[in-house]
Amino acid sequence: MVTTESLLAFAAMSFVVIAIPGPSVLFVVGRALAHGRRTALATVLGNLLGCYALVLAVALGLGTLVQSSATVFTTVKLAGAAYLVYLGVQAFRHRDRMRTDLTAQKGERRGDLRTVLDGLLVGATNPKGLVFFAAVLPQFVNHDAGHIPLQMMLLGLIPAGIGLICDTLWGLGASAARTWLTGSERRLSMIGGAGGIALIGLGLTVAAADH
Repeated sequence: MVTTESLLAFAAMSFVVIAIPGPSVLFVVGRALAHGRRTALATVLGNLLGCYALVLAVALGLGTLVQSSATVFTTVKLAGAAYLVYLGVQAFRHRDRMRTDLTAQKGERRGDLRTVLDGLLVGATNPKGLVFFAAVLPQFVNHDAGHIPLQMMLLGLIPAGIGLICDTLWGLGASAARTWLTGSERRLSMIGGAGGIALIGLGLTVAAADH
């Protein structure tokens, strides 16, 4: 249904947009610095699910509503921004407990699930992804072939896959740097605080983004 030219063009555009660090990348990096590789990878998975949730929303027609309504867009944007700030404050407040948290994470399955859900929420309320899918994705659909929602879902797999690779590399890189810096409690505390501040700054940036 979707032409090869459309697939390649959409893949190229998706790569350009995703390669520019945005809320998802900064969120993954912040979580990697604050909690390490395992949390970073769980966050990447959550972001992937949140990203594709946006694709489904656009395919089912909800993207048009968000794109055309400043009120709906602002609500989604502020909800995501508030949650980022909350996570940042929590990370900064508990920066002195990172050594204990690292030990506890080794056998805590529920923590991984919460981390995935955190990533999903941030990914699904990412203004950059929301605008990209609502404004760009429909332009690459072959309207003559029909099955428009299905075409959008198939096209949406492309940025989801690119984002998965890019975010994983960012997360692994940040967690590797964190491992190198975790030789003392003081440095651990500084890293946790830096991750928290990064998330707070990201939340404020998202809140200030224009329609």
